[in-house]
This record gives sequence, structure tokens and C-alpha cells, in this order.
Amino acid sequence: MTVPLDRHYQVELQVSAERVSQLRRIVAAHLRHWSLDLHVRPVCRAAEELLTNVRMHVGADSTCVVELRWTGRHLTVSVADSGSRMPRLLSGGGGGLSRVMALSDSWGTCRTTGGKVVWFTRYAQTPRTTRLLPGAPLPSGDAFRPRPAAELV
Repeated sequence: MTVPLDRHYQVELQVSAERVSQLRRIVAAHLRHWSLDLHVRPVCRAAEELLTNVRMHVGADSTCVVELRWTGRHLTVSVADSGSRMPRLLSGGGGGLSRVMALSDSWGTCRTTGGKVVWFTRYAQTPRTTRLLPGAPLPSGDAFRPRPAAELV
């Protein structure tokens, strides 16, 4: 199966609670469209964590840019915001970046001129389809010949 060199989706949004749940549905739809159904739950959960962090640390009325990129082997989800404070992994924490780390293969942050980007990746190779095996030939002979209903009684 050949996958286009790059699948990409990008959206700018205000990080209200309603928009976070709406974006979760949009991300799930794109992953299903790209035949990445097995990745829907972990990717949506990690993306939701990143957006929740923007709401908590940058502000609920701030905007951010969410980007999905799938190369056929790796899926990258990034969230860019205008916050100047870089995120950090808290020891003993069960949410935030700890959860993103648990749900992804890698993650990171990058300072930009307008703020920062937080991203994570998952190995997501193109699903392989398999053909059905041909059926075994039916045995021939009198014992397997269909009989009229009258003979079966």
C-alpha cells in the first residue's frame, strides 16, 4: 500500500473547554481517515493533555495552533502557543507531560519567537492489509453429494 509522502492537518483555535473536546473529535476523524484507528485513543488523550496545559498555564482565552503530521511511519502532534514559560516534567506527577510521555514514543519542547511548541510522536506505520486465504477444496465423492430432503428423513 502506498501512502502519500505526507498527511497534514493544522488548525488555530482558542483553548476553551468546548474547543478542546471538539478538537479531540477532529483528531480522531483524521486518524481514522488515515487508517490509524489503533492510535485514536492514545493520540487524542495526549493531545488533550497538551491543550489542557495551554489552558492552565497560558490562559483559557489564548489561542494555539495544533498540527498533525503523518509520514507513513511516524505521527507527530504539536501544539504551538504564545506562552513564554517552558513546560517541564514534574516528578511524581500523573498528568500533564507525564501522561504525554506515557502515551507517546517521544516528546519535546521548542522555544519559538512567539512562544513555544510542545510535540509528541508515535510510531504509526501504514497498516498492512492481508488477502483472505483461498478456501480449501471440497472433497469429492458420493458421501459429500447433496441429497434431496426426502432422502434425509
